[in-house]
Amino acid sequence: MNRFIPFALPDIGEQEIDQVVESLRSGWLTTGPKTKEFEQEFKDFLGADVQVVAVNSATAGLHLALEAIGIGPGDEVITTVHTFTATAEVIRYLGADPVFVDIHPDTLNIDVTQIEAAISDRTKAIIPVHLAGLACEMDKILAIARQYSLKVIEDAAHALPTTYHQQLIGSLDSEATIYSFYATKTITTGEGGMLVTRNPELADRARIMRLHGINRDAFDRYTSTKPSWYYEIVAPGYKYNMTDLAASLGIPQLGKAWRFQKRRTELASRYDAAFEGLPLTLPAHPLTGDTHSWHLYIIRLDSGLHITRDEFIQKMIDKGIGCSIHYIPLHLHPYWRETYRLVPDDFPCSLSTYQHAISLPIYTKMTDQDQEWVINAVKEILI
Repeated sequence: MNRFIPFALPDIGEQEIDQVVESLRSGWLTTGPKTKEFEQEFKDFLGADVQVVAVNSATAGLHLALEAIGIGPGDEVITTVHTFTATAEVIRYLGADPVFVDIHPDTLNIDVTQIEAAISDRTKAIIPVHLAGLACEMDKILAIARQYSLKVIEDAAHALPTTYHQQLIGSLDSEATIYSFYATKTITTGEGGMLVTRNPELADRARIMRLHGINRDAFDRYTSTKPSWYYEIVAPGYKYNMTDLAASLGIPQLGKAWRFQKRRTELASRYDAAFEGLPLTLPAHPLTGDTHSWHLYIIRLDSGLHITRDEFIQKMIDKGIGCSIHYIPLHLHPYWRETYRLVPDDFPCSLSTYQHAISLPIYTKMTDQDQEWVINAVKEILI
């Protein structure tokens, strides 16, 4: 068997290649004019009164946002257990503790009905995760945050472009929103991320902390009228800046974001129609009038099937199709389990989802013929 359909594949064209070559020829390889341009275009894309800070990963953006709002030892931050470890590990970077809650069985996003019970006098923030590109119930989350004077930092690694009540994620009233541009995401810079906030002080702090706590970034130092050698360290910062090479990929990728979303929606709709009536649960859809980014297409096998989830994935691999799992819940991993004395049944919905979920291939370079191969394979295995 020679044919193989990967789980994900970046959609890189001549525009991206030309932009990268232009950066290489310019001499600007690190944070410079391309990064500034990407930041401005991202702000324009959101169409909101926000500030944006380009970083080298969404993990970095989450860390910077939490640091900027003052999260520290003894604090607690509420988040979902059904996410990648980065969402929670950044809380530990600052000496604070994550407080996990379960997910909703339909949306697989954080169960808002469980948030209030998790709040203590140590709670300082909430990190909702827009899983797969489906928006969380942000009106309810923001209302809880206002009631208890908490900050909301949105993990929007999957959510470009996603809307909630016809507003793009990133333009809501949360304290900050963090995007990922990892190689598998809806747009990519290889590695990279963007921090978005309406709070100018948070943005200023993130800009300083993303590059060693220097009060001027590299681009400013080399274009300022002040001596190029002069800088001041105002805090013990990090090495989180985006390079111009990465931004060069991001600029044309952002220009294709809505076209990419349209194609992903077409693929998701074809999956929905093909799988109707099969012994599985289809992904939840957004509210009427809203947009799902369809970064992931997650199906869940019905209980009691003749085949387990792991056997299903192996059969798909045997047929030349790559799949993935989103996610192994954090409370099943040794670090989180042992540090916080968690057991599998603490989060039953997340556990059940993990045991039955498969993420099928969905990417913009996927042809109709590729998808038909996947559809036929799923039917052959389940029927």
